[in-house]
Amino acid sequence: MKNDFDLMVIGGGSGGLASAQRAAEYGANVAVIEQAPLGGTCVNVGCVPKKVMWYAAQHTSFHKLAADYGFDIKIKSHDWAQLKKKRDAYIKRLNGIYERNLKARNIQLIRGHAKFKNQSTVTVNDIDYSSQKIVIATGGKPIVPEISGGKLGIDSDGFFALDRCPSKVAIIGSGYIAVELAGVLAALGAKVSLFIRTKSLIRSFDAMLSEKLKSAMQHQGIKVIENVTPYSLEGLKNNLFLRSEDHEQFGSFEEIIWAVGRSPNTDNINLSATAVAVDKNAFITTDKFQETNITNIFAIGDVTGREALTPVAIAAGRRLSDRLFGGMSDRYLEYHTIPTVVFSHPPIGTVGITETMARKKFGDKIKIFTSSFTPMFYALSDEEDKIPTTMKLITLGDEQKVIGCHIIGDGADEMLQGFAVAIRKGLTKKDFDDTIAIHPTSAEELVTMR
Repeated sequence: MKNDFDLMVIGGGSGGLASAQRAAEYGANVAVIEQAPLGGTCVNVGCVPKKVMWYAAQHTSFHKLAADYGFDIKIKSHDWAQLKKKRDAYIKRLNGIYERNLKARNIQLIRGHAKFKNQSTVTVNDIDYSSQKIVIATGGKPIVPEISGGKLGIDSDGFFALDRCPSKVAIIGSGYIAVELAGVLAALGAKVSLFIRTKSLIRSFDAMLSEKLKSAMQHQGIKVIENVTPYSLEGLKNNLFLRSEDHEQFGSFEEIIWAVGRSPNTDNINLSATAVAVDKNAFITTDKFQETNITNIFAIGDVTGREALTPVAIAAGRRLSDRLFGGMSDRYLEYHTIPTVVFSHPPIGTVGITETMARKKFGDKIKIFTSSFTPMFYALSDEEDKIPTTMKLITLGDEQKVIGCHIIGDGADEMLQGFAVAIRKGLTKKDFDDTIAIHPTSAEELVTMR
């Protein structure tokens, strides 16, 4: 086994693997250090298994509406255990694919927990490995608040370990993880209460998305309980209570799930041995080239606290290796107009800035276009079963350059990608209007709205 490399990547998640594989394509001698299954958060306890669960939840609504189209379908039960078994087997297959990909590119996989010895040396299982360049891609982990009884709850990792659907569950948090888990659990039969500190969900998103999502969740039977700051968790497993700072008690719940944010995995790699700088929340600080204050050490992905999205980590990792080993000296990731999707029910797609941000930055130079409608999918359904779609375009200046696109409704997750390209390229509302609509679709509203 080699002990000296051109590039050493600490962390076998999406970003780390992308950086390692791109470097190897340029002929670099590369190692990846990982103690857990390959793929990181996304593959093992994040976007991939989450999307599987989202698809499972979608089936409940499809079956509910099947009668509108003449089908006689009744759901007798749902086998959560079977779903979990098949989901976990799928993830395990992905782990194997990642490992085979490393082997095919002659990338050395070092199994174990890495700790820095100095700025160019890492120790794994009492063996020292050195490298000219080191990439930190250790990702993040869910936050569990340090309050009395906090560990009685589970986090998003614990959600994927559940072997059955809890009958009554509390989710604490207002971000995308909280609303996604709430939607899945409610669709699959749980009674869900969502506790938020303020009155708003997904607060960093456009206010329209927050408002419409809350309405949809409440329509689905999810209780959204506002202005609750957790003080303690109490009780025994399957009989848990949440107590707020104003001494109000909620319960009982079979499970309480924390979804209050994530912190970086920087506390257990002996980072102090390198003098690499971190911010007040322990995220590693980098420049636009992903370079830390130590010239041979780089960081990508969630550990940097910048746009915690798998495609962002992959793009940053590949661009970094393009620069370090591919001769592209000015190659870096531009962290703007990054599209993202929330797999809520219904899903959300968003790219560009929010209306609030636009008005603050540009004042009366912006113009807003909106559309709200019922998708044709619900044309044969009773009114109470219909889920509306709402869209918003934000434009700037006399030329009406599109600087924001926000969608909530069925298909938002799939339709956004092409519009993200258009917005990144600086297209205008006229460019949108001059594009022939595809009819009948929901997406056509984005090129026909007035």
